[in-house]
Amino acid sequence: MRALIWLIGIFALAAGVAMLANVNNGYVLVVLPPWRIQLSLNLLIVGLVVAFFCAYAMLRMIRRTMELPGRVIQYRERRRREKAGRALRDGMRALFEGRFAQSLKLAGAAFSDTDNRSMAALVAARAAHAMRDDTRYRIWLGKAAEQEGESRVARLMTEAELAVEGRRFEEAAERLEHLRVAGHRHIAVLRLSLRVASALARWDEVLRTGRQLYKHKAMSEEQMRSVLRRAHLERMRELAGDAEGLAAYWKGIPADELSDRRMVERAVPYLAATGQGALARKTLERLLDAEWDSGLARLYGSCCEGDAVDCLARGEKWLRMHPKDAGLLYALGRLCANAQLWGKAQSYLEASLNLAPSVETHLALARLFESRLDRPGEAQEHYRAAAERSTA
Repeated sequence: MRALIWLIGIFALAAGVAMLANVNNGYVLVVLPPWRIQLSLNLLIVGLVVAFFCAYAMLRMIRRTMELPGRVIQYRERRRREKAGRALRDGMRALFEGRFAQSLKLAGAAFSDTDNRSMAALVAARAAHAMRDDTRYRIWLGKAAEQEGESRVARLMTEAELAVEGRRFEEAAERLEHLRVAGHRHIAVLRLSLRVASALARWDEVLRTGRQLYKHKAMSEEQMRSVLRRAHLERMRELAGDAEGLAAYWKGIPADELSDRRMVERAVPYLAATGQGALARKTLERLLDAEWDSGLARLYGSCCEGDAVDCLARGEKWLRMHPKDAGLLYALGRLCANAQLWGKAQSYLEASLNLAPSVETHLALARLFESRLDRPGEAQEHYRAAAERSTA
């Protein structure tokens, strides 16, 4: 359609020029003694137009001829860049395919392209690292560092990731700190930071990073609970000899994280060992009221220092709903022993032992018979039973 419009336009222009030429009777007289030349005005106009286009074509030809060396240089540069870009793409594909030697070779060839030098150096560094060639790995990282610019974040991430793979966690932590100071806290950085902090036993950082990943939906709730559980328990293990520090740490744990039953079950013994078991009493009661758990009920006896009578009343209320729970019976036995109800303590502990024999129940009965009921023979029987069960 466009060609047809142009064709019609050209014919219309030609017709217009012809009609204008028919009505133009003028002439031009050129005098150059001793010659005189007389031309029609139409011929002169046509001659000038033709001369103009000829001169224009000649000038363009001259200019293109003069530009030819530069065009050749540009062509060669374009070919070189295309070749380097193709080498970089092939090098990345070889890296992903696991052909590390070929990837290193292609990335080295791509390094000649000034636009892709940093990326080529990083690909070469990854390939050298995969080949366990530490010398070339360091050389290519140095070349990547020389480029910097927009590739700085990519270089630091690569160094951190490869340092983690090589278990050089201090080096990885240093690179990640540079990224953090620069304000880069995206998901990949947080995930690497979590691995590094966990490896270096920086549990406060593990807690902070795990919460951030869950907030960014980069971690499921179950994964988050597992990470936080381990960090809390490791931190409490470090504070096991510091009763005040352990108590302060427990009080600082958010309420929603204390709903993790597995974490509470493993944390209560740390508190009980330093005489701080009462701090976990309310948490255990809340969890047991929400959903019964025999393992948590067994720990209830170690969370009632100084208030055994009140705890005993609550425990016996639970017993009416769970009369054959060995864990609860064991806890009630301990509570009765703390309240100096020796006969009742014996009854509860023996009932627990009949339902589910355990080392700690045998030991509790042995201590009760030995120190409170003056029955050393029966105490020795339970000590032997506990030793046999522990070695079984």
